[in-house]
Amino acid sequence: MAAIPPVCDFGWRAIDAVLPGVDGTSHSILSHAGPNGLVVAFICNHCPYVKAVISRMVRDANDLKAEGIGFVAINSNDSDAYPDDSFDNMKLFARTNGTFPYLHDEHQTVARAYGAVCTPDFFGLNSELTLQYRGRLDASRRDAESPRLRRDLFEAMKQVARTGDGPLDQIASIGCSIKWKDAA
Repeated sequence: MAAIPPVCDFGWRAIDAVLPGVDGTSHSILSHAGPNGLVVAFICNHCPYVKAVISRMVRDANDLKAEGIGFVAINSNDSDAYPDDSFDNMKLFARTNGTFPYLHDEHQTVARAYGAVCTPDFFGLNSELTLQYRGRLDASRRDAESPRLRRDLFEAMKQVARTGDGPLDQIASIGCSIKWKDAA
């Protein structure tokens, strides 16, 4: 069943954490911010929504570098219940698809702190690391890319880079729900 995150909580201050990356080193999330901001994306390896947009996520992450915006992806899914989302499989996924840091939130504390709901779930932060965008990548959902699709995340973050503020009108992302661990 698809999950839809809430609307943007403008001005919410991003939370930092140090998480292991698929590159074998630990990463501070906020250290990946560029001079004009940061996108924190919650993704996973097995979600059909993520698989459908991953090439465009990589494109947008690369294009946002030129705008002074960093990009980091985090997998918070319960890999015991969903082995496709294990850390070893994250490494394989990144080798095939990624050019941005891909971090593992094994204990799901970061996803909970951010209020992440689905994969993909995008948090666009300005240079002061306050939330300015919580919307979709584009209108494709799980469909093939159309050359006429508006690049919602990219355009919003270009605006954030120029003005520090995100657009008031945002369309929520949609995706598979985060696979939470059972409470012990």
